Amino acid sequence: MNTNRRAIAALAAAGLLWGTSVPLSKLALGWLAPGWLTAVRFGVAAVILLLATPRAGLRAACRPLVLASGAFGYGGSVIVQNAGITRTSVTHAALLVGAVPVLVAVIAAVWQRSLAPPVAWAGFAVSLAGVGLITAGRGGGASPGGDALVLVSLLLSATFTVGQVRLLRGQDPIAVTAVQFLGAALAVLPFSAVAEGLPAAPHGAGTVLAVVALAAGGTLLPFTLFAYGQSRVSAELAGAFVNLEPLVGAIAGVALFGNPAGPVQAAGGTAIISGIAMSSLPLLRPRRRPGHRAFLRRGEGAPRRRAILSRSEGASRRTAQSPC
Repeated sequence: MNTNRRAIAALAAAGLLWGTSVPLSKLALGWLAPGWLTAVRFGVAAVILLLATPRAGLRAACRPLVLASGAFGYGGSVIVQNAGITRTSVTHAALLVGAVPVLVAVIAAVWQRSLAPPVAWAGFAVSLAGVGLITAGRGGGASPGGDALVLVSLLLSATFTVGQVRLLRGQDPIAVTAVQFLGAALAVLPFSAVAEGLPAAPHGAGTVLAVVALAAGGTLLPFTLFAYGQSRVSAELAGAFVNLEPLVGAIAGVALFGNPAGPVQAAGGTAIISGIAMSSLPLLRPRRRPGHRAFLRRGEGAPRRRAILSRSEGASRRTAQSPC
């Protein structure tokens, strides 16, 4: 249970930190193009994490599949998201992020036959409604094309989240994340150099600070924390905490971009938290396996029932007599 609590705390912290990524990206894109911002973001985070990770874990994680997953799941999704953010508003991007848990649940159900309980689906819907309340009426500067690009990036990210569960099995999640960061940076860098040219000098210290904050607080910490948490829980449960991102993004929009706030936004925040609780709690409960009594009710013969009961009672007596 302590492991689950640590995993939930890591996922919650990741969701909160990710909430800064859209506002910081919007500021950083004032200097760097979408590809260069992605390359710098993951390149800086990769260097730091590679230096901090034990070599044994890195050797085990440094595989072509891990590098490719980072190029696809991190590099591919974020470069598309950055392209969308340049064409839409912060609030619209935050709204679309609220669809990630639903996308994760649907993809997990189709790909891995992992079906979330009905209460969890209801929680996804409540959180999604909360995101809609927070961003209602505050979509200035948005465009359908930008929204579509952000949605495509979220579909890539949700697919990556589901596949990540198997990739993390038996691996050090920190080492895997470090190698994936490297894969993302290496994949995006050639595209940026060819398609976008060399970046210009920054216009001021604000954009540079935004890039640094995005690399550290919006990338290094949350992705590492999320990998740690996801290695210990299901994809659906991990995906539920992504809905903290639009909540923090809306608050940052008020503080940094002057977006108005009121009772509707407060109600939306409450709905997001409630939805996360609804979708998470059922997934935290361990699945019960059929016990002896359930087995005995399935029409087994009387001799077999007596033999099972006899073994069960004998085991109970031995347990009661044990000094442990």
